[in-house]
Amino acid sequence: MDIRKVKKLIELLEESGIGEIEIKEGEESVRISRQGNGAVTTYVQTTSAPTAAPAAAAPAAPSAPVISNEEAAATRAENTVTAPMVGTFYSAAAPGARAFAEIGTEVKVGQTLCIIEAMKMMNQIESDKAGKITAILVKNGDPVEFGQALFLVE
Repeated sequence: MDIRKVKKLIELLEESGIGEIEIKEGEESVRISRQGNGAVTTYVQTTSAPTAAPAAAAPAAPSAPVISNEEAAATRAENTVTAPMVGTFYSAAAPGARAFAEIGTEVKVGQTLCIIEAMKMMNQIESDKAGKITAILVKNGDPVEFGQALFLVE
Protein backbone atom coordinates (compact mmCIF):
# COMPACT_ATOMS: atom_id res chain seq x y z
CA MET A 1 0.00 0.00 0.00
CA ASP A 2 1.30 3.43 -0.90
CA ILE A 3 2.64 5.44 2.06
CA ARG A 4 0.84 8.55 0.78
CA LYS A 5 -2.49 6.77 1.11
CA VAL A 6 -1.62 5.77 4.67
CA LYS A 7 -0.66 9.37 5.50
CA LYS A 8 -3.97 10.62 4.10
CA LEU A 9 -5.87 8.05 6.19
CA ILE A 10 -4.06 9.24 9.31
CA GLU A 11 -4.94 12.82 8.46
CA LEU A 12 -8.60 11.90 8.00
CA LEU A 13 -8.60 10.02 11.33
CA GLU A 14 -7.11 13.03 13.14
CA GLU A 15 -9.68 15.41 11.62
CA SER A 16 -12.65 13.19 12.51
CA GLY A 17 -13.85 11.84 15.83
CA ILE A 18 -13.28 8.23 14.74
CA GLY A 19 -11.17 6.14 17.11
CA GLU A 20 -10.07 3.44 14.66
CA ILE A 21 -10.20 2.70 10.94
CA GLU A 22 -9.23 -0.43 9.02
CA ILE A 23 -8.90 -0.50 5.21
CA LYS A 24 -8.33 -3.60 3.08
CA GLU A 25 -6.97 -3.28 -0.45
CA GLY A 26 -6.57 -6.65 -2.12
CA GLU A 27 -4.28 -8.71 0.10
CA GLU A 28 -3.06 -5.69 2.09
CA SER A 29 -4.76 -4.14 5.07
CA VAL A 30 -4.06 -1.09 7.22
CA ARG A 31 -5.42 -0.49 10.71
CA ILE A 32 -5.03 2.98 12.19
CA SER A 33 -6.18 3.60 15.74
CA ARG A 34 -6.17 6.60 18.01
CA GLN A 35 -4.88 5.99 21.51
CA GLY A 36 -6.15 7.74 24.65
CA ASN A 37 -3.30 10.30 24.60
CA GLY A 38 -4.14 11.40 21.03
CA ALA A 39 -1.25 9.50 19.44
CA VAL A 40 -2.02 7.61 16.25
CA THR A 41 -0.72 4.07 15.71
CA THR A 42 -0.63 2.46 12.26
CA TYR A 43 -0.26 -1.23 11.47
CA VAL A 44 0.28 -2.45 7.90
CA GLN A 45 -0.35 -6.13 7.24
CA THR A 46 0.18 -8.00 3.99
CA THR A 47 -1.44 -11.40 3.56
CA SER A 48 0.10 -13.66 0.94
CA ALA A 49 -2.56 -16.39 1.13
CA PRO A 50 -5.79 -16.96 3.03
CA THR A 51 -5.27 -18.60 6.41
CA ALA A 52 -7.15 -21.65 7.58
CA ALA A 53 -7.71 -20.24 11.08
CA PRO A 54 -9.52 -16.89 10.88
CA ALA A 55 -8.69 -16.07 14.52
CA ALA A 56 -4.96 -16.16 13.71
CA ALA A 57 -5.36 -13.59 10.93
CA ALA A 58 -7.31 -11.06 13.02
CA PRO A 59 -4.54 -9.32 15.03
CA ALA A 60 -2.29 -6.91 13.15
CA ALA A 61 1.43 -7.60 13.10
CA PRO A 62 3.02 -5.67 15.99
CA SER A 63 6.33 -5.39 14.13
CA ALA A 64 4.66 -3.47 11.29
CA PRO A 65 5.87 0.06 10.52
CA VAL A 66 4.46 2.85 12.69
CA ILE A 67 4.01 6.31 11.19
CA SER A 68 4.48 9.37 13.39
CA ASN A 69 2.16 12.37 13.59
CA GLU A 70 4.88 14.54 12.04
CA GLU A 71 4.94 12.39 8.90
CA ALA A 72 1.16 12.45 8.75
CA ALA A 73 1.17 16.24 8.92
CA ALA A 74 3.52 16.39 5.89
CA THR A 75 0.51 16.27 3.57
CA ARG A 76 -1.55 19.39 4.26
CA ALA A 77 -5.21 19.61 3.28
CA GLU A 78 -4.78 23.13 1.88
CA ASN A 79 -2.27 21.82 -0.68
CA THR A 80 -4.25 18.72 -1.68
CA VAL A 81 -6.59 18.31 -4.66
CA THR A 82 -9.02 15.53 -3.75
CA ALA A 83 -11.35 13.32 -5.76
CA PRO A 84 -14.90 14.72 -5.81
CA MET A 85 -16.33 11.27 -6.62
CA VAL A 86 -15.67 7.55 -6.71
CA GLY A 87 -14.34 6.26 -10.03
CA THR A 88 -11.27 5.44 -12.09
CA PHE A 89 -8.44 7.98 -12.36
CA TYR A 90 -7.04 8.83 -15.81
CA SER A 91 -4.15 11.27 -16.23
CA ALA A 92 -4.81 11.92 -19.95
CA ALA A 93 -7.76 12.25 -22.32
CA ALA A 94 -6.85 9.07 -24.21
CA PRO A 95 -4.35 6.20 -23.91
CA GLY A 96 -0.99 7.39 -25.21
CA ALA A 97 -2.00 11.06 -25.05
CA ARG A 98 -0.04 13.59 -23.02
CA ALA A 99 -1.03 13.85 -19.35
CA PHE A 100 -3.06 16.89 -18.28
CA ALA A 101 -0.67 17.55 -15.38
CA GLU A 102 2.76 16.26 -14.45
CA ILE A 103 5.05 16.92 -11.50
CA GLY A 104 6.42 20.43 -11.90
CA THR A 105 3.49 21.66 -14.03
CA GLU A 106 2.24 25.14 -13.11
CA VAL A 107 -1.55 25.03 -12.87
CA LYS A 108 -4.23 27.71 -12.65
CA VAL A 109 -7.62 27.58 -10.96
CA GLY A 110 -10.03 25.80 -13.33
CA GLN A 111 -7.32 23.99 -15.31
CA THR A 112 -8.07 20.31 -16.01
CA LEU A 113 -5.81 18.01 -13.97
CA CYS A 114 -7.26 14.58 -14.77
CA ILE A 115 -10.39 12.63 -15.66
CA ILE A 116 -12.36 10.41 -13.31
CA GLU A 117 -14.58 7.86 -15.00
CA ALA A 118 -17.72 7.17 -13.00
CA MET A 119 -20.58 5.06 -14.37
CA LYS A 120 -19.22 5.29 -17.93
CA MET A 121 -19.14 9.11 -17.69
CA MET A 122 -15.81 10.92 -18.13
CA ASN A 123 -15.61 13.77 -15.61
CA GLN A 124 -12.86 16.36 -15.99
CA ILE A 125 -11.42 17.30 -12.62
CA GLU A 126 -10.26 20.90 -12.44
CA SER A 127 -7.79 22.48 -10.07
CA ASP A 128 -9.29 24.55 -7.28
CA LYS A 129 -5.82 25.92 -6.48
CA ALA A 130 -3.14 27.74 -8.42
CA GLY A 131 0.47 26.64 -8.07
CA LYS A 132 2.94 23.94 -9.02
CA ILE A 133 2.16 20.20 -8.94
CA THR A 134 4.61 18.70 -6.44
CA ALA A 135 3.17 15.17 -6.31
CA ILE A 136 0.70 12.94 -8.13
CA LEU A 137 -0.64 10.52 -5.53
CA VAL A 138 -2.42 8.01 -7.81
CA LYS A 139 -1.46 6.09 -10.91
CA ASN A 140 -3.24 6.08 -14.24
CA GLY A 141 -6.10 3.57 -14.17
CA ASP A 142 -6.25 3.36 -10.35
CA PRO A 143 -9.65 3.33 -8.65
CA VAL A 144 -10.19 6.39 -6.42
CA GLU A 145 -12.54 7.06 -3.53
CA PHE A 146 -14.47 10.21 -2.69
CA GLY A 147 -12.13 12.62 -0.88
CA GLN A 148 -8.96 10.69 -1.77
CA ALA A 149 -5.93 12.90 -2.34
CA LEU A 150 -4.98 13.06 -6.03
CA PHE A 151 -2.43 15.88 -6.33
CA LEU A 152 -0.33 18.09 -4.09
CA VAL A 153 -0.14 21.70 -5.27
CA GLU A 154 2.16 24.33 -3.74
